[in-house]
Amino acid sequence: MYNLVIKDLKIGIQPIFFVMPFLLGMLMLIPSWIYFIVPMYFFWISVPGIFGNFRAQNDLLFTTMMPVTKPDMVKARVFVIIILEMLHVGFAVIFGLIHDLVYSSMNITYYFFAPTMGFWGLCMVIMAIFNLVFLPMYYKTAYKYGGALGMAVAAAMIFAGIAQWLGIQIPTLFDVFNVSVADHLAVHALILIAGIAIFAIFTLIAYRVAAKRFLNVELL
Repeated sequence: MYNLVIKDLKIGIQPIFFVMPFLLGMLMLIPSWIYFIVPMYFFWISVPGIFGNFRAQNDLLFTTMMPVTKPDMVKARVFVIIILEMLHVGFAVIFGLIHDLVYSSMNITYYFFAPTMGFWGLCMVIMAIFNLVFLPMYYKTAYKYGGALGMAVAAAMIFAGIAQWLGIQIPTLFDVFNVSVADHLAVHALILIAGIAIFAIFTLIAYRVAAKRFLNVELL
């Protein structure tokens, strides 16, 4: 599996997609923005570009010529996706911290979620939902990704939209995320831990379902 991961990282994925997390992370410096958009650019830009490139390179046929099993093929690809997702979230967190330092002395009014620990927990849930929908659907064929991507993006955006709407409509929730964050650090920490746990569980489920479906795919 290790060699499959290295193959994807070195020759399967174009270098620009390793730069994108850094460039997109800088969007966190925009004051009082819709910060949910930053990690979701991974779905909108990177995933279609990466999987389109895999298909153009006929990567599936190339990989099947190697002495590897189908579950290992799925596991390696899932691991690569996780690496890219964590790069996107990681750089967003870094620039989110810089955002806090830059604007700490300014009286900024947040209409949407501020970049807090709880917010990053919600971002992990968004990634988890995407993986849970995209991976099993994609590995029905391991070739066609458009429909799976559309459904996964829709599911992730629905969750983000509902979460943000609740954060605006419910004054108590709005205060927890935007006004009195320091008074609710335990809540934010709990949301972050829960988000990481959900990401791990959903991604594991997605891998197992995807690997099972891929076993039934006829490879030419």
